[in-house]
Amino acid sequence: MTAGNDSVLQLLPMVFAAPNEAVERAGEVLDADPSPLHASVAHQVIGIWQRDFGDLRRSLAHLRRARDLAARADSAEREADVLATLGVALVHAGRTRDGLAAFERGVARGTGHTRARVLFRRAYVWWVLGRHGEALEDVRRAIPVLRQADDVIWTARALTLRATVHLALGAVERAEADFAAAEALWDTTGQEHDKADAVESRGLAAFRSGDVPAALRLLDEAEERYAKLGTPTFMLTIRRCEVLLAAGLAREALAEADAAIAALDGIGGQSTRKAELLLVAARAARLADDAQTAIARAAVAVRLFAAQRRTWYETHARLVLIEARVTEGRASGRLVADAAEVAERLAAFGAPAAPEASLLAGRIALDLGWTADAERHLAVAARSRRGGPPLARMTGWAAQALRARAAGSTRGVLEACRRGLDVLDDHRMTLGASELRARATAQGAELAAMAQRASLVSGGPRRLLVWSERWRATVLSAPPTRPPADPALLSGMTAFREIAARAEEARLDGGRPVPVLEREQRRLEREIRSRTLHMRGEASGDGDRFDVDRLLRRLGDGVRLVELAVLDGRVHVLLCGHGRVRRFEAGLLAEAEREAEHVQAGLRRLAHPGAEARLPVVEAAGVRLQELLLGPAAAHLGTGPVVIVPPARLHRVPWALLPALRERVLSVSPSASSWLRAHETTPPPGGRRVLVRGPGLATGGAEVTELADRTLASAPDGRFEAPGAPRERGGRDAGVVRHGPVAAPSGEEPQAPPAAGPGDARGGGTEARAGERYGAPVLLEGDEARVPRVLRELDGAALAHIAAHGTFRADSPLFSSLRMADGPLIVHDLERLDRSPYRIILSCCDTARFASVGADELLGLVTALLPLGTAGVVACSAPVNDAAVVPLMLALHKGLDAGLSLAEALRDARAALPGDAVHQATGWAFSAFGAA
Repeated sequence: MTAGNDSVLQLLPMVFAAPNEAVERAGEVLDADPSPLHASVAHQVIGIWQRDFGDLRRSLAHLRRARDLAARADSAEREADVLATLGVALVHAGRTRDGLAAFERGVARGTGHTRARVLFRRAYVWWVLGRHGEALEDVRRAIPVLRQADDVIWTARALTLRATVHLALGAVERAEADFAAAEALWDTTGQEHDKADAVESRGLAAFRSGDVPAALRLLDEAEERYAKLGTPTFMLTIRRCEVLLAAGLAREALAEADAAIAALDGIGGQSTRKAELLLVAARAARLADDAQTAIARAAVAVRLFAAQRRTWYETHARLVLIEARVTEGRASGRLVADAAEVAERLAAFGAPAAPEASLLAGRIALDLGWTADAERHLAVAARSRRGGPPLARMTGWAAQALRARAAGSTRGVLEACRRGLDVLDDHRMTLGASELRARATAQGAELAAMAQRASLVSGGPRRLLVWSERWRATVLSAPPTRPPADPALLSGMTAFREIAARAEEARLDGGRPVPVLEREQRRLEREIRSRTLHMRGEASGDGDRFDVDRLLRRLGDGVRLVELAVLDGRVHVLLCGHGRVRRFEAGLLAEAEREAEHVQAGLRRLAHPGAEARLPVVEAAGVRLQELLLGPAAAHLGTGPVVIVPPARLHRVPWALLPALRERVLSVSPSASSWLRAHETTPPPGGRRVLVRGPGLATGGAEVTELADRTLASAPDGRFEAPGAPRERGGRDAGVVRHGPVAAPSGEEPQAPPAAGPGDARGGGTEARAGERYGAPVLLEGDEARVPRVLRELDGAALAHIAAHGTFRADSPLFSSLRMADGPLIVHDLERLDRSPYRIILSCCDTARFASVGADELLGLVTALLPLGTAGVVACSAPVNDAAVVPLMLALHKGLDAGLSLAEALRDARAALPGDAVHQATGWAFSAFGAA
């Protein structure tokens, strides 16, 4: 490559505009026997690329060569510039003293504009080292000179750096002003890498201001920009992991951080970045309740930061190390002193994490009985409750609650817990995705538990019920934000469905997965999930508070609601009904969980003929579960219907197996508030029914066929009726012909279904009595049972019955699915409904399985439906015998046709089953959720 002085110098800004092209051209310069000046530039370009995107050892070799060549060229300005680049590389390699010495020489050699660039890069190094005061001083000196020289690129970089330092010190407004000014400058340049960095920085600012969805969206956009440039994104990974931790996605953050560490080691990358990744991995492991991994990662991070002379970061790593050791049960006086020292250092740095360290010191001191020390530390932490981002205020209110508890003030404890949970409520409702809302509740678990304990000691059963409801199933309190009409999202969901269907077909045909299809399916899942996490919440956090008197009025004298609260590992039974709330103490939660798993294993065995000998074992387990979960309350249930409100960790209990509940009208609800909302939900007009039969069922979805034939036989004109509005024609009508014409000829308006009776919304089986009749059903089967069509018909239906293979995804519950003709119908699809069916019956395995997340939240198919207008669901929590499901479902519909509620009809349907083990187990596996 032959070029003049100016064209070679242009390779330097090209490193961050087109990195790979810049390196290629630098190689061409070196191949052309360049002058020392030009060779210095070329080696510096390669050194920058290797420093930021490759092998740090190679970077240092090129930069030292660039420095020597600059000296040979007798160019003080060139030498100063290279010394600054070398100084950054040395610091990233952990050689802090040598790096700072290089900067001293660079500042001395440079003048004017060049010196300003050197000062900017030293400011960056000060930021890396956590020395924010020095960083602000150097960048303050650099910016006016860069502006005077009309150096747009370096001025924008300096503003971005100053904004980043402001964020580290908690000055969000100053940071946002600098980011905005920098972005305006970047828009005038072609610096694509720097533009991506600006987007990343705005994501960091959004996070610091508490806007998690915007932060995720901006960081994902930055990642896409970096990907086009082919550059690694280790700093972005660190920031994304911080946002994921704030969103409650600790295990996901740990996996990302560990993967980045492995990738960084593989290329011999920056030691400074590795230490930062280890720190975020330690925090993620601690929040994921993996104390040993947290200790291991934090200990290495502490050593690396100390060697790099990065005291600010080292102190943060020590905080995580102490927290992990306390989690492992190592509380001691020494740890109190260590936490207090960390708090003092963080406060001296102006770090926002200082209150967290003071809270930790106070909590350890309280556990040791050192009340005076605890009060001193907690008082400092409590100051943060008055301002700052939501999680910082949460820390302050947690400290205030602990102070009140130590002082013996129940009122103070409850007030602090209420205020803290209100803060988290406001934060939670800014999140549009139901997954983020659910996971965010984990941050309020300690406050909710403290309030429950205080209520148990001095408040009586009513107060304990109120606080048990305060932080239970909050994700169901408002519908999730409806996914936007985003063409990319819709296209991704269609592609996902197609790929998932092809992968399933390949497994069925060949019995083995197809790796390329599974990889593409996972990629599409990540894309869909990423886009849904970007949604910002629309609902206000100021919804109706739970009212015990309102609940008791709705229950009346006949219905009993049993809410199970868990305090310090023991189950407390709150029995509501007949105008009062009573408390009973039952067994240990851990024992009940183990027994529930044994029952699930037994039900799986009983789904197959030949396992009849297991029936007495399963029934005996039901007796033990009753003792553990209901205790003496079982004798006080009365004779009427019962509503069970279990904690999330007991969602797999087949409640109909318990002897005291076996002959009952029984329904299950995630919370008493959720039951009230379902109870007061008004059924839609018209009584439209939808019957869906998915592919590949062992019985062919026989109950759907029989239900359709039963309706056909009773229809006066021998046909199914289409819904009340015209549907797509083209030879595919709303119904499927069985014994005669199904729909009106093409172009003719289909007959509207008969209007339903008015009914009422009082619940307990009274909303749809014998006087009400559903309209003729829409039958979707074969190629008609495709996801878009099914969703259109489900929207606003009065009753939907879906016979389709159910798949529960414990790893990603919102991808739990029902198999349709064109692939899986997932929870994300259901969240697009304007109003889900008033009643819905899911007749296949695992449709009532959930993931327990957050404080006391459930994610799955059923819980996706409840906030969207569904008042009642029948679903199954275990594998069942397909043939035995058919008579159960037919009997269930017979009860519904007679005007019974789902719970009443399911009770009668169980009683009508044959007495053999397979049929009995099938009946126990199904539950009625809600109140319709």
